[in-house]
Amino acid sequence: MDFKQLEAFVAVVKFKNFSKAGQHLYLSQPTISSHISNLEKQLNTILINRSNKKITATKAGDLLYDYAISMINLKHKAIFKLGEFEGQISGNIELASSTIPEQYIIPDLICEFNKMYPHVTFTMRHYDSKQVVDGIINGEIDFGIIGRNIPHKQLQYVELNHDELLFVTPYTEPYNHSHAELTLQDILKEKFIFREKGSGTRALFEESLNTTGFAVSDLKIVAFIENTEAIKQCIRRGLGVSFLSSKAVEDEIKYNLLSAHRIKDLNLQRNFYFVYHKHRSPSPLEAEFQSFVCQYFKNGETSNE
Repeated sequence: MDFKQLEAFVAVVKFKNFSKAGQHLYLSQPTISSHISNLEKQLNTILINRSNKKITATKAGDLLYDYAISMINLKHKAIFKLGEFEGQISGNIELASSTIPEQYIIPDLICEFNKMYPHVTFTMRHYDSKQVVDGIINGEIDFGIIGRNIPHKQLQYVELNHDELLFVTPYTEPYNHSHAELTLQDILKEKFIFREKGSGTRALFEESLNTTGFAVSDLKIVAFIENTEAIKQCIRRGLGVSFLSSKAVEDEIKYNLLSAHRIKDLNLQRNFYFVYHKHRSPSPLEAEFQSFVCQYFKNGETSNE
């Protein structure tokens, strides 16, 4: 039983797929299968159910999994400590995020961490808030930064910083004269551009709208677009209006490219969260990053307030 076999086994259990496990470890699928088969022969037991459409661990596999994680983490801890001693810590951190944190928070974060640990690499994946949460619960994602706190007993949320949604329009009549608060009645006639289902931005707007007695069905929706930058370009060209994060439109407001307003009837305040699994043991590098993120925002280094 060697580390390559254990890493292959953990990856297959994590991704529930031999091909994805191979991609994660930069190994071919036959190599992954060979590592698993050799491990099963050495332990004289079946670790992976291959008969079902969905790859799962057997009872013996479940038992081995926690020990395998511990052994791999112990290896990483030794490498990490040696790296500290020699002044060259390396490794890769996987981070998943929804749209706004991905574009306006994480770049500063990983740049600062890179200054401390220049040999550490990052893999950043884009999902909506719910997909990030589901991925962490299922063991497919290690860390997430999202704009919603979706309660689950297996998840730990750390509040990072504050945000609010603004009503964003072209910088044209009648919205370009001031940034005064508007009412829902002022904007119901407009054509709206919405984010995709699962988006934290969309969920917050819908929840707040429902408290006013109105519903999304009362609005004229002209498009559903996943990308915030694309939404801003569509607004500038007159396709419609939208509710976007204040962080996403700072430059456009500064240079009078877009106009943004608060809506008197809606509470569109929110926080961003760093989220991870409560009961999953991080590697030493992941633990260092986890501590760094919490301290970074505690010190207010990314605050734009």
